[in-house]
Amino acid sequence: MEINLISDTVTKPTPEMLQAMFNAKVGDDVFKQDPTVNAFEKMVADLFGMEAALFFPTGTMANQTALS
Repeated sequence: MEINLISDTVTKPTPEMLQAMFNAKVGDDVFKQDPTVNAFEKMVADLFGMEAALFFPTGTMANQTALS
């Protein structure tokens, strides 16, 4: 398996990765319906002793939020 962090179009998922994607519980994170994102945000908030946390999958999203 080749891992290339420059672009997400280069690295190809393994069969195990594809199986995990197919079995993942998903929902709309904008409406707080994605159980994985919700659990991750809670874990990070607890880790830093904060009331809540937000997940930004890209630097662009974080930068846009910071400008608001």
